[in-house]
Amino acid sequence: MAVRNTPVDDAPIGFLRDKAKQLRRHMLAMASRLGQGYIGQGLGIADLLAALYFHELRYDPADPAWPERDRFLLSTGHYSLALWAALAEAGVLPIEELATYGADASRLDMSTLDTTPGVEVIGGSLGHGLGQGIGMALGLRLDGRPARVFVELSDGEMQEGATWEAAMAAPHFRLDRLVALIDCNGIQADGAIVLDLEPVAEKWRAFGWETAEIDGNRMDEIVNALHGARSANGRPKAIVLRTLPGKGVPTLERREKAHFVRVEADEWGALAAELEGDHV
Repeated sequence: MAVRNTPVDDAPIGFLRDKAKQLRRHMLAMASRLGQGYIGQGLGIADLLAALYFHELRYDPADPAWPERDRFLLSTGHYSLALWAALAEAGVLPIEELATYGADASRLDMSTLDTTPGVEVIGGSLGHGLGQGIGMALGLRLDGRPARVFVELSDGEMQEGATWEAAMAAPHFRLDRLVALIDCNGIQADGAIVLDLEPVAEKWRAFGWETAEIDGNRMDEIVNALHGARSANGRPKAIVLRTLPGKGVPTLERREKAHFVRVEADEWGALAAELEGDHV
């Protein structure tokens, strides 16, 4: 029998919060070696990834290609820092490999590659993850497999037409094992989101998705929303997560431009000390 994280009804919230903090530690360590990275987004979705990899997803750390696994697609491939931390903490990748993040010939690039164990899709070109998730969900249905498909996408990707084409298709095909995880952190490459996307949740509901809107940095809200998304009712699920870039490190939380962060070598120690405070 495959070793996997089987969902249970009573979520260990404290344990999951500790895991999220450990993911943030890994991210700061990885980014500090380069002096830069997409650290703001990674810190922002640490709580979601902890809930997924240590409570909700079915997977086998020893066999990332296990056919019965749930699929997690990171559409925003530049969030790879967070995914590498989660995969290493979950035992899919060696912890020591995190030290190679961003190095030449490393499997841990600054954007996801599907040649890395545990990665389902290349996520560098934005706006395509949800469409790929629909294809996977349809394929799993044809194969008679009960696996679920979780697609993380960003509010910035909601400015892409392909996202809305996919959003229309999923209810049409009644893909109730598909869950869209929409990271609404309010930023894109040059600052704040350009287009007015609000009201986000109402848009997804109007497209036929069963939709919840939560604080994406509150573990109890994340777990409850994931539990609610388990129902096999013929409707795809959308969870709108309001996250804070740089969550857990106040200096980074306050940065006006948090899309791609550069930090001086002598500042990383102070950021790590902030993380160990009472902020998360």
